[in-house]
Amino acid sequence: MGAITDAIIVGAGHNGLVCACYLAKAGLKVKVLERRRVVGGAAVTEEFHPGFRNSVAAYTVSLLQPKVIRELRLAEHGLRIVERPLSNFLPTQNGYLKVGGGLAATQKEVAKFSARDAERLPDYYQTIEKVADVLRGAVLETPPNIGGGISDLLRFLGTGMKLKKLDMESRRDLLELFTRSAAELLERWFESEPIKAAFGFDAVVGNYASPFHPGTAYVLLHHCFGEVNGKRGIWGHALGGMGAISEALAAEARRLGVEIECDAAVARVRQGVVLLEDGREIAGRAIVANVNPKLLYLKLVERGLLAQDFVARMERYKCASATFRMNVALSALPRFSCLPEPGPHLSSGIILAPSLAYMDRAYLDARAEGIARAPIVEMLIPSTVDDSLAPKGAHVASLFCQHFAPDADWGSRKQEAIERIFEVVESHAPGFRQSVIAHSALTPTDLEREFGLTGGDIFHGQLSLDQLWAARPLLGYADYRGPVQGLYLCGAGAHPGGGVTGAPGHNCAREVLRDFGRRMPT
Repeated sequence: MGAITDAIIVGAGHNGLVCACYLAKAGLKVKVLERRRVVGGAAVTEEFHPGFRNSVAAYTVSLLQPKVIRELRLAEHGLRIVERPLSNFLPTQNGYLKVGGGLAATQKEVAKFSARDAERLPDYYQTIEKVADVLRGAVLETPPNIGGGISDLLRFLGTGMKLKKLDMESRRDLLELFTRSAAELLERWFESEPIKAAFGFDAVVGNYASPFHPGTAYVLLHHCFGEVNGKRGIWGHALGGMGAISEALAAEARRLGVEIECDAAVARVRQGVVLLEDGREIAGRAIVANVNPKLLYLKLVERGLLAQDFVARMERYKCASATFRMNVALSALPRFSCLPEPGPHLSSGIILAPSLAYMDRAYLDARAEGIARAPIVEMLIPSTVDDSLAPKGAHVASLFCQHFAPDADWGSRKQEAIERIFEVVESHAPGFRQSVIAHSALTPTDLEREFGLTGGDIFHGQLSLDQLWAARPLLGYADYRGPVQGLYLCGAGAHPGGGVTGAPGHNCAREVLRDFGRRMPT
């Protein structure tokens, strides 16, 4: 078995690499085991057609913690993030809506559809930001365990003090954002469909739900926590694709002495021991899992180590995002009927879902038939801001699409889904199909097989009230420690949830170091 390593990280996704860096920075001996041939998990850049490269799964930047970027020297390792000139572009039946470029510019766009909505926009932004600002403060904190000890009580009190700073109106807004549907929230503020659709899209990203479902308002809020280059509410592109984030983290990890081994699939996790598929056993004082909780506890951890009730509840843990992910090589930029000339709108998040009702229908179709008849599609064209991704004059497009049931027969229906997605794009940008040189596609089943995303869930578990904060992944295990001594969870199935944030990895490292009697490095 060899010498005992201080910490073994299972999975070299971005959170695993973040955790490894902080542990090594504090002086621990760390080994990272990755099943795939490359580091990065879902945050990787790969060539999908000769000369065309793009982010494979995760595809855009905003939620990555500035603290992680700074303390792990990611810029020094070559990470560059460029801001989108606009946040979103939404083609409509009779025109288009552009969101971003400053408040005044967005108000002018919204006023095309409703002067009242344009007037209300500043107050909406202020309401969301006030609540988001309080929750941002909790992102890098360990949630309390219900029924825990003194330290958990102090965490509860600390959270209470933060909430006390909100006035009563903001507390009511907070309650609504955690419990109500995105549709309820947005219909309270706005009357025109385009602005509700532009904001409502964030409520269903990676979320197998209708925007009319209770709890979707929080998913909308979850996407408002981020910033790019010090600017809040901005989205951006990592030059070189999302793999640039993972490569920068891996470079820092190696600099700190972390041993990273790829093509090293883990078969079993026992107390203090990891068993690899090639038969090797590696002992560690701490085993830190950067995988989906269901994958960890139902497939990797030996069942005899877990209580029956824990297993039963983990079997009910909700994992499904109905996501279908495509990369497309293009001979030319798409020309949208509503705005055919090239411009900053082509460097934004292009939302092809003109209303909340459209998103609701896509969900209902997927539940009834497995595949939305008219899918929700977000298109990004990162080659407009990063010419390293495609040959000169050509482009790559990322298509993030919903709703596609995780349990559909993807062995026979993959091409059908691709056709429906292309139909949606073609309906807004005639000639798109003709410009397609090649494409790659990942169904929910592909996402699970390739990246360990159980149910195709990009967040490692639904962001619902019963799976957030002190209840993520389960009540009693919110502090990144598992039910097995020396086992920790550092992935998106832990607080604060999904997105390329680095926060779960950061927070888990702090708890591991606390158990080792060491301080968190900065």
